[in-house]
Amino acid sequence: MQLSSIARRIAVGGLVVLTAALGLVVLDRPAPVSAHGSLTDPPSRNYGCWARWGSDFQNPHMADTDPMCAQAWQANPNTMWNWNGLYREGVAGNHQAAVPDGQLCSGGRTQNGFYASLDTVGPWVAATKPDKFTLTLTDQAQHGADYLLIYITKQGFDPATQPLTWNSLELIQRTGRYAPAGQYQAQVDAGTRTGRHVIYTVWQASHMDQSYYLCSDVIFTGQGGGGSTSPSPSRSTSPSPSVSVSPSRSTSPSASIPAGSCAASYAKTSEWNGGFGATVTVTAGAVGISTWTVKMTFANGQTVSSFWNANLTTSGSTVTATNASYNGRMSPGQSTSFGFNGTWSGTNNPPALTCSAQ
Repeated sequence: MQLSSIARRIAVGGLVVLTAALGLVVLDRPAPVSAHGSLTDPPSRNYGCWARWGSDFQNPHMADTDPMCAQAWQANPNTMWNWNGLYREGVAGNHQAAVPDGQLCSGGRTQNGFYASLDTVGPWVAATKPDKFTLTLTDQAQHGADYLLIYITKQGFDPATQPLTWNSLELIQRTGRYAPAGQYQAQVDAGTRTGRHVIYTVWQASHMDQSYYLCSDVIFTGQGGGGSTSPSPSRSTSPSPSVSVSPSRSTSPSASIPAGSCAASYAKTSEWNGGFGATVTVTAGAVGISTWTVKMTFANGQTVSSFWNANLTTSGSTVTATNASYNGRMSPGQSTSFGFNGTWSGTNNPPALTCSAQ
């Protein structure tokens, strides 16, 4: 063994002893595995945890506001850093034999249990969806897809209290092939489902016998709607007695969207003592757009602490959000969304919104 390697192990060992003595938790940030892919809308469990907390993964408030992600980070941070690598090989299409009940979200504890924390039963943060929506899978490696199998839990099943099984799912759609690209989308109809559900997606990659098993938590509103092209996580339950959900909405002033422009709507998805979560939905007008910018002006001193699916900057009371690399281009009438967590004190009114596009 090289001396540098020995020295590194001694240093790491000393750090472990020190942090244990001080009662601290230190999470290393390793490099992710070579890119593959995952569900990004609605977000898979580990992609959602990475999107919400990857830039703030040592925040102690995660345990109070996002407890399922907190236990996943504690169990193995690599589950999130490698959000795009949850697959098994050589299944030959026999998915139910390869993945046991109770282990669906980890792909049958694939890769020696690397993703086991995703099987944990509880109130995972869920994306709010209408009964008709667009499912988006991001394929960073452009493997292509032989097919997607899209399942949704049966009405009456509660994923917050029951382990996910094959019998709790209904196959909604088997797609055709997708040529290699950066994203694959499918139009999904959830029927009459309402409330909390899990969307379970099996992505059979085309480049080899490689199967991805992806759990996405959603709350169906029971209302019809169009699609969206990026994750829109929302906190659907109060994670602690001090949390109360107090939805409020704000919309950019123009009800009709001019050609080449966009509209933005704001929804506060959760609120607790000193903090809150929110989602902003951006909709293209009658002409498609390639980029968008949303400005949010808060009147009560609110600040943003973490965000996902957009690039955010702050100047005084105004927060400016610009599209990420994957959700700026939209067809006429198409929507996408981004989310953030923030802090507040005293009053937490919605911000004033403006939306511009090119």
